[in-house]
Amino acid sequence: MAMDEEKSARSPHDFAVHPASPHSPILSSTGDSELDDTYDIYKQSANNTPADSAEIRRVLRKIDLRIVSILFMIYLLQYLDKNGINYASVYGLQKATHLKGQQFAWLSTIFYLGYLVAQFPAGYAIQRLPIGKVLACTTLAWGVIVITTPACTSFAGMATNRFLLGFVESIVNPGFVMVMSVWYKAAEQPLRLEAYYCTNGIATMFGGLIGYAVGNITSGLPQWMYVFLIFGACSCAAGVIALIFLPDMPSTAKFLNARERSIAVERVAGNRQGVKNSHFKVYQMWQTLYDPKTWILFVMAVGAQVPNSALTSVSFGFDTLGTQYLPIPGGAVQFLSLLGGGFICSKFPNVRCITMIVANLICILGAALLVGLPDSMKWGRLVALWLCYFQGLGFSISLTIVSSNVSGSTKKQLTSAILFTGYCIGNCIGPQTFRDSEAPRYPSAYIAMLVGYSVKLTAVIVLYVYMWMINKTRDREAAVEGESSEEIERAAIDRV
Repeated sequence: MAMDEEKSARSPHDFAVHPASPHSPILSSTGDSELDDTYDIYKQSANNTPADSAEIRRVLRKIDLRIVSILFMIYLLQYLDKNGINYASVYGLQKATHLKGQQFAWLSTIFYLGYLVAQFPAGYAIQRLPIGKVLACTTLAWGVIVITTPACTSFAGMATNRFLLGFVESIVNPGFVMVMSVWYKAAEQPLRLEAYYCTNGIATMFGGLIGYAVGNITSGLPQWMYVFLIFGACSCAAGVIALIFLPDMPSTAKFLNARERSIAVERVAGNRQGVKNSHFKVYQMWQTLYDPKTWILFVMAVGAQVPNSALTSVSFGFDTLGTQYLPIPGGAVQFLSLLGGGFICSKFPNVRCITMIVANLICILGAALLVGLPDSMKWGRLVALWLCYFQGLGFSISLTIVSSNVSGSTKKQLTSAILFTGYCIGNCIGPQTFRDSEAPRYPSAYIAMLVGYSVKLTAVIVLYVYMWMINKTRDREAAVEGESSEEIERAAIDRV
């Protein structure tokens, strides 16, 4: 077990399922809130001919093609949609909607207030409802909200629109964390998660190009409206596609045949965390609240997200069209760092926290240069900003800790909700560090950026030390007590 991967603690009292003997009937999970939703197929797979490595790889390729492709598309669009106001702001959004003073900054904060309010309801919905249908319907819903943005003509209208958009989009990140744990083994998750998370970098490049193209439209509607109409229409189309093609669970996936569904479930059972259980378990709630890892991840998320506004709200004195393509190199840095980091964490054990530390040190260097370099060195400050795009790597890897290191559906969803509460708080703070009175240098924003990265680095180091100590203690206990085959089977079912 990797030092940065905490082993799941289990006591005999957490389990009530006894393994079937060769003469036992297949158990049914119907009506039993204690069993994983895929338990029937898991037990039936014991009677099947074991799958060879070639068959397992073939099933994994089919899962990747279907699941990762759809997650990639949705995540790309949600990033474009929530950042649409930044692309539209240079084409008259503020004037058309009569925004004054700090009202534009408040629109970013209000988005994350909606995101924050929805976190725990979203987690409950993810656990209780079919995850594929939930993600598809919310994608369609936020597409409609984005399309209606051009109808807003005041701060009140824009604020309402942004709050609703944040409320609906809040389900994406925790929902995707659940999808990762439902479909993939722990070792496979970092690369797959980064495969969709890297769309943040693609969206930064792609959004800038769309912004540049919109800037060349000289007839028809006001230029800023096209940003929302284009992005919203694409999201609506993506929602329909997901509704048709995104499955809820391996056990019900129509794109797999019966044997492939059995293989998909059995693969993930090896995580020893269960696949999905739709029943809320109170004892897992208390485990979540008492687990130090939960609150370390919370602090890490707050620190990681405070700098976000600075990555999408700067011009450094360049003209309107130039401002749209300046983030493109930063998007490329983010894209390459996310894919590279995901590959490293999937290929080599014991390196997730180390990877987060290295990425965060690069961000601290960039933020320190932004604070220290004079305004006259605008290209030097721009390169420093591009270095800060490594920040996505550290945060995204922290999501794999939730998807692969937290056992039990209720505990996983609550941990995710608390982490994303921190995510929202950080993103609410960030826009308020940009003060109109400090334009164009915004020293408070870049000092806050440096502080956020420093807090995040401290949290990552604390997490690494904590998990290392926990693993050492459990290794000693396991060596003394041993572990029976019965405990191993029980651990494969969602009982913790």
